[in-house]
Amino acid sequence: MVQGGMSVVKYLLFAFNFIFVVTGAALIAVGAWVQAKAAEYVDFLGDKYASAPILLIVVGVIIFILSFMGCCGAIKENYCMVMTFAVLLFIIFILELAAGILAYVYKSEVETVIRHNMKNAMKNYNTSDHDIVTRTWDDMQSNLKCCGANNASEWKEYLGDKLPYSCCPGKDIQKECKKDHYKKGCIDALANFLEDKILVVGGVGIGIAFVQIIGIIFSCCLARAIKKEYEVV
Repeated sequence: MVQGGMSVVKYLLFAFNFIFVVTGAALIAVGAWVQAKAAEYVDFLGDKYASAPILLIVVGVIIFILSFMGCCGAIKENYCMVMTFAVLLFIIFILELAAGILAYVYKSEVETVIRHNMKNAMKNYNTSDHDIVTRTWDDMQSNLKCCGANNASEWKEYLGDKLPYSCCPGKDIQKECKKDHYKKGCIDALANFLEDKILVVGGVGIGIAFVQIIGIIFSCCLARAIKKEYEVV
């Protein structure tokens, strides 16, 4: 059994693993929240944006399971388990750091991707074989209080003088939407909406990654102390 200061490290590592359980749950919660929000507008997003929240959920589940291994290794003073925990935690740290940095890097590309996909989707509005696109447009315009890609006048190319009912407050499908429509374009509205979510993902990923550095240091110190104990015996 480790003695002195290493005994303190042992219990600190156990405590940190409890924190990792919480952080793993936080990653799962944030990933699920962003996924639920982004899924509403998946037709306007590229694959790398739509899959980012899923990756966050997977990492959260891995951390949750890994924390259990760390707790067992610390309490049982098992060198292999503690070292495995430290190595895997370091790998996750690198992945989270990379994910956080990429979230900030790709933040500037969000509007470009949305602009391209949204303009292509407008021509499929209210067509019989694109019900999902129509529903996505209506949900987005109603929820984000916007109309058209850049502005309401763009709908004239596809719908003539009519506007989608979702361009007007009230969402009454029985009433025509004419003058009392939203002025803001949906490209700007959706870009702002998604940039906020990307900042949340990036901030959580980077924040948790740096907390894990302490866990890696504690794990290495404890593993070294356990190894010395084995050598003495």
